[in-house]
Amino acid sequence: MASIQDSINAFLLQLKEERNLSPYTIKSYKMDLTQLLEYVESRGSLFLQPERIDHEFARRFLLHLQKRSFSRRTLARKIAACRSFFRYLVREREAKINPFKLISTPKLERRLPNFLYNEEMSKLLNAPDTSSGKGLRDRAILELLYATGMRVSELVKLTLDDLELNGGEVRVFGKGRKERIVLMGSHAISYLRQYLEKGRPALKEGGRKALFISRQGTPLTGRSIERLIVKYAKTAGIGRRVTPHTLRHTFATHLLSGGADLRSVQELLGHRSLATTQVYTHVTKERLKSIYDDFHPRARG
Repeated sequence: MASIQDSINAFLLQLKEERNLSPYTIKSYKMDLTQLLEYVESRGSLFLQPERIDHEFARRFLLHLQKRSFSRRTLARKIAACRSFFRYLVREREAKINPFKLISTPKLERRLPNFLYNEEMSKLLNAPDTSSGKGLRDRAILELLYATGMRVSELVKLTLDDLELNGGEVRVFGKGRKERIVLMGSHAISYLRQYLEKGRPALKEGGRKALFISRQGTPLTGRSIERLIVKYAKTAGIGRRVTPHTLRHTFATHLLSGGADLRSVQELLGHRSLATTQVYTHVTKERLKSIYDDFHPRARG
């Protein structure tokens, strides 16, 4: 029977090779499960076999985490990682039960997504200097993120073959290598054409198929795209933090504010559950309430 350390290593490998999760997500799983392993080792050798860990042990581990003053969100993530790990063990017949299945995770406060208003979004899009190849590339990136709502992890995986500019479509591989087709409008298409015709050749292409490349011809990373968005947000005079996910939130919020139905937005975002998409309805309601309070003559006392 495999030790819990061996089982964790096998689980992390499965996340990478079969579920195709991002390195960042796998790193989080590893960190959380390492804390579980450390706690197991502190309890004695009896618990080094996964089948020895029961519901009572899982409950004591949760109490141990709570004493370390983790936030509710962090606690919920750690318990979810353990639950997922033991679900894998049960499937592989290395454990008979999932001891974390009945562990209640802390109720999280609902955080409204950060998004940009139309004027802010326009300023951000206009921030790059499109007289250079790099500027054309950056404008195309901003336009594509806003036009499609794709994740930055999806954007960095795009190749030249994934574009269908004539049809206004992009093939995207999301979480778990799930493929979907996303749409883009005329502005994104126009700047992508300019980037491909003028901007990309000005960079050191190196025969690579990656859609967005650096000056050295290597594929851009998620971190480099995050840095360029932060830079252009400052250039545009936006006085708060803007990330690639802000543009995804902005895409969804603007669609719903304009009258799009929730199911369509769910499909475009690649959400598995409609409940994940519903958070944006709270954003639009908050915005409507703010507009009402500001402009209706009898809204305030």
